[in-house]
Amino acid sequence: MASAPEMTKHRGFPGGMPSTGVQFTIRRANPRGVTPIKALPRKARPGSKEHKIDAAFMHSLWHHFGPEPFERGNLDAARLSLLFGREVVAVDKEFDPLSYQSMLVINEKLARLNFPEAFENFFEI
Repeated sequence: MASAPEMTKHRGFPGGMPSTGVQFTIRRANPRGVTPIKALPRKARPGSKEHKIDAAFMHSLWHHFGPEPFERGNLDAARLSLLFGREVVAVDKEFDPLSYQSMLVINEKLARLNFPEAFENFFEI
């Protein structure tokens, strides 16, 4: 069996959104291969449950990393893909969607426009 790729664990980052079953992080690297990050269309409308989950994830990203670049690490690929290419972007042109070491950064201007509630000190669940 192949060994799992190396993956940074973001200590202190919320594991998911309470009472939803939605995860924000993964526990361990996938030994069968890294799930790629790709821009997925977001169908959630403001005020919907899905939008609130995306906003909660953005809140967690902002309050954990701020405007600084961060490594993908153990952040959930599905959650990142819903923000990728818009509110979360690759740091450089050599972005590898199949690497846990890929560097990302929050597009603060667009994130504040789409998820203003994520930038408050407290997020109401």
